[in-house]
Amino acid sequence: QVQLGESGGGSVQPGGSLRLSCAASGSTLDYYAIGWFRQAPGKEREGVSCISVSDGSTYYADSVKGRFTISRDNVKNTVYLQMNSLNPEDTAVYYCGTPYNCRTVVPRLVKYWGQGTQVTVSS
Repeated sequence: QVQLGESGGGSVQPGGSLRLSCAASGSTLDYYAIGWFRQAPGKEREGVSCISVSDGSTYYADSVKGRFTISRDNVKNTVYLQMNSLNPEDTAVYYCGTPYNCRTVVPRLVKYWGQGTQVTVSS
């Protein structure tokens, strides 16, 4: 079993950047695809990005393509989400989780979740 913990959230103005971290304990991330998800108030949780375990291939939702970059550091057992050009629509609680794979990045296929970190984008 793996435990996940997110950090790096905060408040930023539109156009700003944040880097989220998802640190694992209890197991190595080498065995897992890792996805980033977000949930805005009154909305369902949605998949944002994912990085596979096999070849490091990545997935991005259309809404974040070109602005967000996912990466993993297996030595530090951590996955990162670099978020640039943030806009108010990116405001949400961001979660990392372990989807079955990065071909279908949906919450119902995630086995382990972190506790989430709040990202607020406003002027």
